[in-house]
Amino acid sequence: DYMSAIQIPKNGMFFDRQRRSFTRTVAEVLDNIWRIGGERGWYKTDWLWRIRGLMDKLVGGVGLRRGRRSPNHLRAGDPLDFWRVLVADRAAKRLLLYAEMKLPGEAWLQFRIVDNPDGSHTLEQLAAYRPQGLAGRLYWYAVLPFHGIIFKGMVQNLLDYPSAAG
Repeated sequence: DYMSAIQIPKNGMFFDRQRRSFTRTVAEVLDNIWRIGGERGWYKTDWLWRIRGLMDKLVGGVGLRRGRRSPNHLRAGDPLDFWRVLVADRAAKRLLLYAEMKLPGEAWLQFRIVDNPDGSHTLEQLAAYRPQGLAGRLYWYAVLPFHGIIFKGMVQNLLDYPSAAG
């Protein structure tokens, strides 16, 4: 399966990882992950995502309002606001996005569900960033405080949000 070969680089990277165990069905959580962005929003602090999208548009980027092809389905190659879907593999319980916004570096956002030995499951969200030069490093440290606000709440809300599958 070629989708499993598409991975986030490991060298020269900064990472912000969030993990939460859950008792809901995997289908319910996947349903919420696969509906992220577009009209549904990003499950936490959508106003910060909109500001980031506006900033991107001001510097010639794609901005946030590209939306998505379908409200319920994602596939590799789809635009998703200012991200591009690299991997959308429900069977492997993995969604990998690549940032197309203007950045002093490259960014990825991955959602994965891991099956635990005890039969429970864990939602993992990984924000990864490869800075370019000093500007890239300064950017990472400037946005890092917002990660605590955005990503921790996003993971919890992905688990708590009502799902069409449930």
